[in-house]
Amino acid sequence: MSTAFEQGIGIIGVGHHLPSIVEDNATLCERLDVTPEWIVEKTGIERRHLAAPGDTATGYALAAARRALGMAQVDAAEIDLIICCTFSGDYIFPPMSAKLHHDLGAKGAQIYDLQANCTGVVTGLTAAADRMLVDGTVRNALVVGVELCSRYVDRSDVNTAIYLSDGAGAVVLGRRPAGQGIKASAFFTDSSNYESVRMRGGGSSFPIMGRAADPTIDHMEMNGIATWKQAITHLPTVMRRCAEKSGVQMTNVDFLVFHQANLRLLEYIVRKMGLGLDKTYTNVQDIGNTGSASLAIALSQAVERGLVKPGALVMLAAVGAGFNFGASLWRWDLPVPAASASEGSAA
Repeated sequence: MSTAFEQGIGIIGVGHHLPSIVEDNATLCERLDVTPEWIVEKTGIERRHLAAPGDTATGYALAAARRALGMAQVDAAEIDLIICCTFSGDYIFPPMSAKLHHDLGAKGAQIYDLQANCTGVVTGLTAAADRMLVDGTVRNALVVGVELCSRYVDRSDVNTAIYLSDGAGAVVLGRRPAGQGIKASAFFTDSSNYESVRMRGGGSSFPIMGRAADPTIDHMEMNGIATWKQAITHLPTVMRRCAEKSGVQMTNVDFLVFHQANLRLLEYIVRKMGLGLDKTYTNVQDIGNTGSASLAIALSQAVERGLVKPGALVMLAAVGAGFNFGASLWRWDLPVPAASASEGSAA
């Protein structure tokens, strides 16, 4: 039997879940002093999915996880590690991964939550792959990105409401032949603009107990210009570093999946790197920015559409509040889903 170091760690299943409520720009602009056309011009976003009052982050994570496990043909009892990437779990603690562990029936799995904001899934997948590489008893890992951003957004704040939405995406990792799966990851943090994207209310510096609700601190705050500058400065560098660590050139990467922050930002970064938009898939225009969930949702949808081919070099890349940046490169060996193979590469 081969050891952990003689095997690859690859993605063997993906899945996602989106809420049924869809808010278009015209509806949102009833609360804002901007036009639907202005939102599209600045962000490319035309609509966003929003959670219903009774929805929960764990419910979304469970739905996405079951789809991913179904694709992987892995039973919950065969999952040995669960990582939930989120800032909006059902409770402050215990970790949401514990509830997901219970609801899935994954009795033997280690669990933890990982809070790296929108870089969460890249970070979580790397952490899970590293764990599997050093411990051959970890058969499969489940990484879920989930966010209910709308619970923390002032719907009259143009700086956040035009972007943020809700959803979950899940990825199952399993053991693959040597040479398949993850090749390398790269990370970088520039904390000089640490305060540019934040949610202060409920933290230990701004506790809920002993004070009245305060809209100046109890909603998400975002400086879009600072985020843009950070992303265009550091994300291409981290992506190139990841490719270099993998021994390949960026031009040899076949497909890119990004955190879906802003369509205009993604278009700019792809052009800046001298690549074509045909090398990536975007959904932010249709579902909004789902935070930690967005990259996993985009990957799941791209796989569903048959856009990710066996043998392809696939790079995952994200920027998150803090600011932290991450990229990982994977040799893809999942077969194209049967429905997608028969329909072709539909957008």
